[in-house]
Amino acid sequence: MIRAEYERWLAHDLEDPDLLPELLKIRDNEDEINDRFAVSLKFGTAGLRGTLGAGTNRMNIWVVRQATQGLANWVLTQGGNQTVAIAYDSRLKSDVFSKEAAGVLAANGIHVVIYDALMPVPALSFATRYYHCNAGIMVTASHNPAKYNGYKAYGPDGCQMTDDAAAIVYSEIQKTDVLTGAKRISFAEGVEKGLIRFVGDECKKAFYEAIEARQVRPGLAGSSGLKLVYSPLNGTGLVPVTHVLHDMGITDITIVPEQEYPNGYFTTCPYPNPEIFEALKYGLALAKDVDADLMLATDPDADRVGIAMRCPDGSYELVSGNEMGVLLLDYICAGRIEKGTMPKNPVAVMSIVSTPLADAVAEHYGVELRHVLTGFKWIGDQIARLEAAGEVDRFIFGFEESYGYLAGPYVRDKDAVIASMLICEMAAYYRSIGSSIKQRLEEIYAEYGRYLNKVDSFEFPGLSGMDKMAGIMKNLRENAPKEFAGIKVVSTADYSDPAATGLPKANVLLYHLEDGSTVIVRPSGTEPKIKIYFTTKGKDLAEAQAKKDTLAEACKPILS
Repeated sequence: MIRAEYERWLAHDLEDPDLLPELLKIRDNEDEINDRFAVSLKFGTAGLRGTLGAGTNRMNIWVVRQATQGLANWVLTQGGNQTVAIAYDSRLKSDVFSKEAAGVLAANGIHVVIYDALMPVPALSFATRYYHCNAGIMVTASHNPAKYNGYKAYGPDGCQMTDDAAAIVYSEIQKTDVLTGAKRISFAEGVEKGLIRFVGDECKKAFYEAIEARQVRPGLAGSSGLKLVYSPLNGTGLVPVTHVLHDMGITDITIVPEQEYPNGYFTTCPYPNPEIFEALKYGLALAKDVDADLMLATDPDADRVGIAMRCPDGSYELVSGNEMGVLLLDYICAGRIEKGTMPKNPVAVMSIVSTPLADAVAEHYGVELRHVLTGFKWIGDQIARLEAAGEVDRFIFGFEESYGYLAGPYVRDKDAVIASMLICEMAAYYRSIGSSIKQRLEEIYAEYGRYLNKVDSFEFPGLSGMDKMAGIMKNLRENAPKEFAGIKVVSTADYSDPAATGLPKANVLLYHLEDGSTVIVRPSGTEPKIKIYFTTKGKDLAEAQAKKDTLAEACKPILS
């Protein structure tokens, strides 16, 4: 059956000239054929993600058409204005896939609004809401290596698609033959028929205005003298991030030249992830050369941002996602209280795997901090609940430890554009009072305790990887650990039981230890990895790190 599907693809007009040579090259390699055709890419709440290439288990125009037909079938049952917004990033074939998706939607009589140039995830979420769309599509694989691409699907609220909607779309995809099942007209024909149009300048302007309206101390940044080095990591951030920074008066911006313009090969950073040092090394070298206050980098679809801050000795230190979440929460709260713009009964939201230090900061400022499952759609869900109650202005900030931040309800996904604006404003403010981000972070640790949050990832590649991961989680539930490294487990939260946690079902286990540390085990939803999140606390960093290292060593046998 696998071989027959391979031969069927081989005999079909595959249209994309890259696909046929790839299939011919593997004709005598059963392992390679199996890898491409034994399974299909699964569509979930995060949409599709996979390596580029030929086959049902790859990202290509055929899999994109099939997925879009499934999405179209769902949209056609939804009423509304029968419109879908589309955006795409700088990855290989992103522009091709976005136009293919538009052609399938148009062939089904569904209207499309598509950006005329690459734009980030938050711009897609904004356009979906702005045009009152039934759905949105973002063609991206976020921070994955260059060989990947993907397809994120959004609901009418601008949030990533719900479990229920994604299950219906996946069911429709499975009914659609990958090579022959999708309706399609060309992009040009869709434009000629008026079914496909481009996102207008009024939407782009409204997006920028919504972001800039969330400044905490408007007008401060322009006179601060802040010196910034910025890298869009060859992605979508260059235009929107610099637009907003220039509007707020930050003009001393040096762009990392090797990473300035779109380049889906990501030749200077094989893993274009602002969480990791390798992606930032060009920016760090440039920051030292120009003596910048701050080095900032956004990932290819500009929904996440990482920074390095200058220390008193002139070196640069990376700031973790948890640390930046706490710094921004502290800055927004203090600034809005000072300016009289803090809403009554303010609400912030963070994921369950993010730092408990944020709980202490929120409590200090009288902010309700809600805990949600991993995945920014759950933060979006909390904003939607506030909106439904007529209280959306209570939302001041949301974050997750994986470098995702949002400070307003104008979109429902993480936004590196507003995060870049607020980080730069925060740096400018501290500079203006003779302080720095580094100094404020040390003050926070001195006030609340030296927390350390670290994530270790364990990869399980190949077709058997997901089965191995499932087996590990099953064993942890059936043989619950009573201690880690001799430190007693005092309570366990199993998020597969909504009745026990009050949250939707999730494959997550959280262990509270006797010394106040926590260990969280969570399989990734998009990659064949199990992540372990450690939180430790010490009198200083060395003590917190030593506790983490001991716990990490104790966890290794569990994942072997």
